Amino acid sequence: MIRITRTIHLDEGELEFRFARASGPGGQHVNKVESMVQLRFDVANSPSLPDEVRARLMTIARRRLTREGILVIRAQRYRMQERNRQDALNRLIELIQRAAKRPRPRKPTRPTAASRRERIDEKRRRSAVKRLRRPPGPSE
Repeated sequence: MIRITRTIHLDEGELEFRFARASGPGGQHVNKVESMVQLRFDVANSPSLPDEVRARLMTIARRRLTREGILVIRAQRYRMQERNRQDALNRLIELIQRAAKRPRPRKPTRPTAASRRERIDEKRRRSAVKRLRRPPGPSE
């Protein structure tokens, strides 16, 4: 079991790891060792996630989701497969923790009297500048 928050725990069986050759620097080593990790997690069908967390996670990780609702995280930062595996897992945990936090509802506010007055004064100044830029009329 992987602990995400006090109430959310992931079963390791829900995670699928795939390995491939990484791109980038590393010379001959990178050409023969499968150090890149691709972590796949089925967000849409996971029994471990509450519905509201699932919905927020799907919004947060929209670009990394497949059509089927599978979250794909690629990790190739390190030259060792195990470190990339841990990096991918940490990034998944971080994403789920972000999704688990409820956003605070926005309290509607009104502009202060001073800010309204300042806005109107700025509009008058701008209007005066534009008026001065006009070509002179026939009466001038």
